[in-house]
Amino acid sequence: MKTIDAQVFRPKLLETVKNYNRQTFMSDLMAGIIVGIVALPLAIAFGIASGVTPEKGIITAIVAGLIISLFGGSKVQIGGPTGAFIIIIYGIIQQYGIEGLTIATLMAGAFLVLFGVLHLGTIIKYIPYPIIVGFTSGIAVTIFTTQIKDLFGLSLAEVPSDFIEKWWVYITNFSSLDPWCAMIGIFSVVVIAITPRFSKKIPGSLVAIIIMTVVALLLKQFAGVTTIETIGDRFAISNELPSAQVPEMNWETIKSLVSPALTIAILGAIESLLSATVADGVIGDHHDSNTELIAQGVANLASPLFGGIPATGAIARTMTNINNGGRSPIAGVIHAMVLLLIFLFLMPLAQYIPMACLAGVLVIVSYGMSGWRSFLALTKNPKSDVTVLLITFFLTIIFDLTIAIEVGLIIACLLFMRRMSETTDVKVIFDEIDPNQESELSSGNLEHLTIPEGVEVYEINGPYFFGAGNKFEEVMAVFGDRPKVRIIRMRKVPFVDSTGIHNLTNLCEMSKKEGIEVVLSGVTPKVHQTLAHAGFYRHVPEEDICSHINLALERAKVILAKAY
Repeated sequence: MKTIDAQVFRPKLLETVKNYNRQTFMSDLMAGIIVGIVALPLAIAFGIASGVTPEKGIITAIVAGLIISLFGGSKVQIGGPTGAFIIIIYGIIQQYGIEGLTIATLMAGAFLVLFGVLHLGTIIKYIPYPIIVGFTSGIAVTIFTTQIKDLFGLSLAEVPSDFIEKWWVYITNFSSLDPWCAMIGIFSVVVIAITPRFSKKIPGSLVAIIIMTVVALLLKQFAGVTTIETIGDRFAISNELPSAQVPEMNWETIKSLVSPALTIAILGAIESLLSATVADGVIGDHHDSNTELIAQGVANLASPLFGGIPATGAIARTMTNINNGGRSPIAGVIHAMVLLLIFLFLMPLAQYIPMACLAGVLVIVSYGMSGWRSFLALTKNPKSDVTVLLITFFLTIIFDLTIAIEVGLIIACLLFMRRMSETTDVKVIFDEIDPNQESELSSGNLEHLTIPEGVEVYEINGPYFFGAGNKFEEVMAVFGDRPKVRIIRMRKVPFVDSTGIHNLTNLCEMSKKEGIEVVLSGVTPKVHQTLAHAGFYRHVPEEDICSHINLALERAKVILAKAY
């Protein structure tokens, strides 16, 4: 069994502390404090939108953020709850309850660790871009949709879970909006949007929360406005640190949660590695993707034990860290400590935050996630990419993220197989072989090689695998006369799979029945080893395996002489 060794697990913290100094610490300290303040309103908003209490969002940011910084493969990655998980978390809670979410998160953590141990970090980064944009844009639209009720203070006893039904209910009940809540929500969006024009360091979400909380308190105290719902009206706020609790698990529950757990793991892997890659481009560093996945897995194993929700690397908070001078994992550790202090001493104040203001925060988050410019740009790409983009997008908003990712990946795999099959072709060489186009011919033999009558020469260009399995049948179908010898050139075949071996075997057996001898030419060492291991050479005599085309043609002449 594979173990986590030094080559797989190399936390960046160990690398950065070697040359750590006071100047770097001061930069990390300022960055950590600012990122902790930025993370506070987002953690509360993501927790509530996911269907859990606000303190669970902060606990996730503390526990997961600390672990990701201590053990991660990026110097500047900031971890915690993100908007991408809102929809999947909410769906799991609705179907399986809080305990089901805890188990699914633990399973997702185990999957992430496994991804890292199996060196899958580099593979996950190559998930097609249209899939990432499709479900990210779909998540953004879904998050925006879930916030309409709180943003405008609509009087709705229950909101349907279905996307289309939800919008129908909003439209038919829009007259029930509360003008004060709508004012709070809209002004929150405006404040968050314009704050960066005045200050790059102070987060707009925090400014909006402070201003709108004060406004709501003043309206209630001096104007008698009591219709503005706050966090305290919906949740009982607590600043007590929870003790670790392991949920009861049984095999039936685990089986039912495999699909959502894999969705959490894949989504967490994609988002964290995407965030780390973006950060690399800014600071000129290279993250360790497998170490990052292991750290993300450990964070998701720890977070639910303390009542937290799934976590991953957060692009916005990571960029905030970089822009404020953070250059080592110490900044992420400080960010977690700042959140811990806020949780212990200021958490009760969160009860006064208007729900409409948090809805405004999430509206801005959804806009940032939407990537509408990338979405529109992709619509000008090849039809196959547009198909994947639109299917993933609509499946995300109409059904759910689990289905969207599964179907999107299946479609992407099918398209990949088709494109790979298009890179491999089988061509027929007629009459002569031009030495100027033949790298395998020696410099001492530059004469045109004539193909004798009764000999067919086929050349495979590219990997010979399941996608190119029927190429020979298609090419041979154009010939009327049967040859005496078929030469198969494999000098440009980098690898062959079981389907390719099967088709070659069928070709040899069919040729043998028709009295045709098959000669192989230019088989590479790697392909030769694969064919030998599969027992293919019992169908081809040793003398019919030639190192290059000169010898293959000479062998064909010998076979023809015997035949005639």
